[in-house]
Amino acid sequence: MYQLLGKLPDRHRPISVEVVSTQETDELIIEKLLLDINGLERVPAYFTKPKNKPGKLPVVLFNHSHFGQYEVGKEEFVRGRPEMQKPPYALALARAGYAGLCIDSWCFGERQARKETDTFKEMIWQGQVLWGMMVYDNLRALDYLETRPDIDTRRIGTMGMSMGSTMAWWLAALDERIKVCVDLCCLTDYQELIKANGLGLHGIYYYVPDLLNHFTTAQINELISPRPHFSLAGRFDPLTPLPGLMKIDQELKLAYQKDGAPSAWQLRIYEVGHQETAPMRADIMAFYAKWL
Repeated sequence: MYQLLGKLPDRHRPISVEVVSTQETDELIIEKLLLDINGLERVPAYFTKPKNKPGKLPVVLFNHSHFGQYEVGKEEFVRGRPEMQKPPYALALARAGYAGLCIDSWCFGERQARKETDTFKEMIWQGQVLWGMMVYDNLRALDYLETRPDIDTRRIGTMGMSMGSTMAWWLAALDERIKVCVDLCCLTDYQELIKANGLGLHGIYYYVPDLLNHFTTAQINELISPRPHFSLAGRFDPLTPLPGLMKIDQELKLAYQKDGAPSAWQLRIYEVGHQETAPMRADIMAFYAKWL
């Protein structure tokens, strides 16, 4: 699967980090970082952890969403967004005892100097894939977490909504260091998306050349088994056609049953569209409390 992601930078190049600033609130420590992880452009990030909680902490690699709002990026993690519940996940995770890390993906936040379509087109010319470069940066973010003395590397989770949801399950499929995966509102069956004429609903970043000749969505997600995986979807969300969710659920139930972990896979469908509700937030935090 990794080979489908185009020409990527050296997976083992050295990582360096600059701490730009550190902010403390009553509950939270927020480090703003610049990570040199791909050799092409430095990657802004937020690392957060609960205040006054010593020792090694479990951590969640949070993947921000898209929504066509390129200026937001990693700010979603510390400031939230209207489509998600309050408090922002940086604080919600800290209150539960978790550290967190969120980077700006290509074309977002402090990396939005170039348009997504322009970046995608130039990368295709270079033999690169925008989604592959996004995935690469997040895999290297995992490498960075392993260098931190305050992180329990045996307890790494990942999550995200929308584009961040897709990133979460791709990362978990590619890297077994991720022990728990939570995806919110974007477990999309590719073939059912085509049938529903929904290709225009996803950004150009989403499309990986030759992918459908090798993998279905369910087959990618089967690579996560038997590690815990919680998927949350809105019944009325056009980005995740319901027949596709049912197909994925059936296949993953079989995979997790075969691997001896039937309770580690959960799909829940809520009576909403493309948004996070209060019950969703509560269920996510309960899942982390159980498995991470």
